Amino acid sequence: MKRLLLIAAFAFLAATLPAGAQMVSTLPVPGITIYPGDPITDDMLTERRFRLTRASLEAVVAGREMLVGKVARRTLLPGQPITVNAVENPKLVRRGVPVRLVFVEGGLTIITYAEPMQSGSVGEVIRVRNTESGTVIVGVVQADGSIVVGKS
Repeated sequence: MKRLLLIAAFAFLAATLPAGAQMVSTLPVPGITIYPGDPITDDMLTERRFRLTRASLEAVVAGREMLVGKVARRTLLPGQPITVNAVENPKLVRRGVPVRLVFVEGGLTIITYAEPMQSGSVGEVIRVRNTESGTVIVGVVQADGSIVVGKS
C-alpha cells in the first residue's frame, strides 16, 4: 500500500509539472558497482539529490523499496540514478532446470515434472515441455518455483 502511494505521489508530481520544468528529487543510487545478475540489497544503496524533468522522473526508480530484492539487468554505477528497465524480479525458474508442473481444473490436481523452455519470475507466463510426453504447455510461475497450468 505504501509503495502504491509513493508511486501515485510521484506520478501526480510528474503530471503537474510543465513539460520543461525541473524539480529536485532524492533518489536511491548504488553505493557500489552492482553487476548484472547481482541481487540488490538495502546496504548497496545510498541516496542522492537530482534535478529532474517530468520525463526523466518517470524513467528512474524513485524509492528503495522498489529496488531491494530485485536483480540488476545491467551494470549499475555508484552515484548514478537507476532506470526502471535496469532491474527485474529474480528468476525463480531457469531454462532447462526441471520444475514441478501442477495442473489444476475443478477438483482435479495432477503433479508432474517439466523442463522450462525459458526462465521466468513470479507471475510470468512461460512455456514448458512435459518430460514424459514431450508436449509444450504454457503455465504461470508460482512463488514456490512451480508452474501452474489449467484453471483453479
